[in-house]
Amino acid sequence: MFPLSDGIPARRFPIVNVTIIAACFIVWVFYELPNLSSSVHHASFYACSVNGSCDAPEPWEVSWFTAMFMHGSWSHILGNMWFLAIFGKNVEDAFGRVRYAALYVVGGFVATATQATMTLIGGTAADARVPLLGASGAIAVVLGAYFVLYPESKILTLVVVFPVRIRAWVFLGLWFLYQFVMANWGFFSASAHGGGTAFFAHVGGFVFGVAAAKTLVRSRERQGRLQPVL
Repeated sequence: MFPLSDGIPARRFPIVNVTIIAACFIVWVFYELPNLSSSVHHASFYACSVNGSCDAPEPWEVSWFTAMFMHGSWSHILGNMWFLAIFGKNVEDAFGRVRYAALYVVGGFVATATQATMTLIGGTAADARVPLLGASGAIAVVLGAYFVLYPESKILTLVVVFPVRIRAWVFLGLWFLYQFVMANWGFFSASAHGGGTAFFAHVGGFVFGVAAAKTLVRSRERQGRLQPVL
């Protein structure tokens, strides 16, 4: 399934979401493409850097953040940014710009920490040396928040070659189920799924997004506010 539109226009220009997308493309075009292998090696996150079992190019306190803006291919960045463009604008509306930026960054850290923790607990030394990069962990946070905030919105989805409208809670619920199953099926193999997809980062990010959105909803209910917060 591939989303085409959620049919909900943004109430105001999603400046934070657009800035994140622009930053990822700038990093891809001007930093990564000129020398892809060395840039990926240098700015990715390595789980082994957390417990000191390897000498990573950058300390984990830095690389967890830089890795969020890195991608491995055109299909990787285009797919990630497409999902963020569709779902992020409405989550930014609900959270407000400052809170949305915080949600994205903190959620990205939680997603990376989830993957690193599971890898160090259940993976091998080789798995811990696989570079982790991409915005998908942080985007999973956005999807989790959308799941709570806009469950009944209808996602225009391409199923094989047929456009179908699917309610967001179904689309995102199936997306999460797939991530959860694949995380446990392939577990930590560096060669699984075409090269160590960080499914646990997606799972951890989504759960964090759900929790953050539920906290926001409860806060707004207590304050009796229906409009998006600033």
